[in-house]
Amino acid sequence: MAKGKTQLLRLIYIDSSIRQGMKSGRLANCTSLAAGYEVSRKSILRDIDYLKNQQDSPIDYDPARRGYYYTEENYALPAIHITESDLFAICIAEKALRQHENTPIYHKLVSVFKRIENSLPERISLDPSWIDQRLSVIQPKGTVIDPAIWDTVASGLHENRVLAISYQKPGARKGVSRRVKPYHVVSYQGEWYMIGHCSLRNDLLTFAISRIRDAALLAEKFVLPEDLDPARFSEHRFGIFRGDETHTVKIYFDATAAPYVREREYHPDQVIEKQGDGLLLSFPADHLFEIKQWVLSWGAGARVLEPEVLVSEMRKEVAAMAAGYGS
Repeated sequence: MAKGKTQLLRLIYIDSSIRQGMKSGRLANCTSLAAGYEVSRKSILRDIDYLKNQQDSPIDYDPARRGYYYTEENYALPAIHITESDLFAICIAEKALRQHENTPIYHKLVSVFKRIENSLPERISLDPSWIDQRLSVIQPKGTVIDPAIWDTVASGLHENRVLAISYQKPGARKGVSRRVKPYHVVSYQGEWYMIGHCSLRNDLLTFAISRIRDAALLAEKFVLPEDLDPARFSEHRFGIFRGDETHTVKIYFDATAAPYVREREYHPDQVIEKQGDGLLLSFPADHLFEIKQWVLSWGAGARVLEPEVLVSEMRKEVAAMAAGYGS
C-alpha cells in the first residue's frame, strides 16, 4: 500500500479512537493508539503533530486523564471522496469473501475487511445501499477444512518446514502417513490444494487440504527448488492435477454447445476452429481425469476425438452410464 494511503488509514483510526475515548471517558493516548494499530509510538506522535499543525485539528492533551481529546466537539476530519468504481470494487470484494466461508481463512479475511470498512468515514460521496439489492456473487460450495490443519500447513509454507501428514484419499478407510515439503497452496473450484514434494512417492504431488486428517510441523527445513514456477500449478493447465505425459486434446462441440464454448477460455493455449455448424477445441494437457468429467457435463453436445486413451475412457464411462439406466 502506498505511504500516503497507509497514513490516511492511520489518521482515521486515531480520529475514531479519540472520539470513542471522549464518549467512554477513557481517553486514547500514544501507548493505546500504538498498540491498537500495531505501530510505534513515534509514528503516532508524528501523526498527532501532522493533524495539529498541518490539518489544524483541535487536538489537545489532558495530563490528568492522560489522553487526547478534541476541544471542538463538532470537528470532523475532511470528508474522503470515493469514486463509484472504487465503491463498487469494495462491495464486490466483500461479497467475494464468501468463497472462503468453509475455511479458517474466512474469519481472518472478514476481520481484516471490517477494519478497512470501519476506517472509512461516515460521510462519503456515494450511497452504497443499492448494491446489496442489485449485485450477487454466487460461489462454488467449498469443502470443510480443520482450522488446526490449515494453520499447520500455513506455517510449513511460510517457514519452509517439512510436514508430517496423514492423507486419506476418497473411498479409503484410513489415511496414509507422508512427509511433504509444502511448495504452494492454490484454491480451485471450492477446494484448497497443497502442492509439494512427497517423500513416500518421491514426486511432486497435489493434496486436497480437506483430506488431510492430521498434520504436524517438523523441525526439518527445506529449500524451494530454483526452477519452481507457481504459474504451472494453476495458469498453464486444464484443472488442478498434473501428470507425466502431455497429450493434445481435441474435442468436437455440436451446434447447440458451440456458442457457449466460444464465450470462454478453458486453457491459455487453446485453439478453436469452426467445423460445420460446430467447433473443434484443441489444447495440451498432462492429466485427463478432469477433462473427462468436464466433457461428460456437456452430454451429447461434446465428443472427444483425441487422444485415443481419453476416447477409450469416454466409451467405457458412457457404456457404464447407459447400463445403469437399463434398456
